[in-house]
Amino acid sequence: MSNQAPLDARVIPLRPVPVPARPARTGRPAAPPAQDPVPAAPTPKEPLWRDLVGDVLRRERLAQERTLKDVADTARISMPYLSEVERGRKEASSEILAAAAQALGLGLGDLLSRAQGELVRVTGRRAPVSRGTARASHDGLCLAA
Repeated sequence: MSNQAPLDARVIPLRPVPVPARPARTGRPAAPPAQDPVPAAPTPKEPLWRDLVGDVLRRERLAQERTLKDVADTARISMPYLSEVERGRKEASSEILAAAAQALGLGLGDLLSRAQGELVRVTGRRAPVSRGTARASHDGLCLAA
């Protein structure tokens, strides 16, 4: 007996194999299976809010040349938790965001406004303007709980 594995291994596909359509019972041959449409270019993925807020916090902290420990101590947040917020790993509460923003000399509104500006910049689009309606010229941000 050989210790080598057999050459005919069982392959488990990662995607389900399409099942061919059943022929109609009309006596006519079944239509050929439909070709898969050409895949469209992937749409850019919308960034997560926690990533945007974390980026703003980190950029501001680095711009002030402050350490993570310094900001965490001032905000009364654990240093590992603030690090996770900055990296977008944690979805911080409004209290945590307000404390981190205040420790950096920002208001919560400033933090959220900068994150919203980053969202607009990254996605490169604004809300569509409906015909016949005048769009107010504001870049407000509304969060609801």
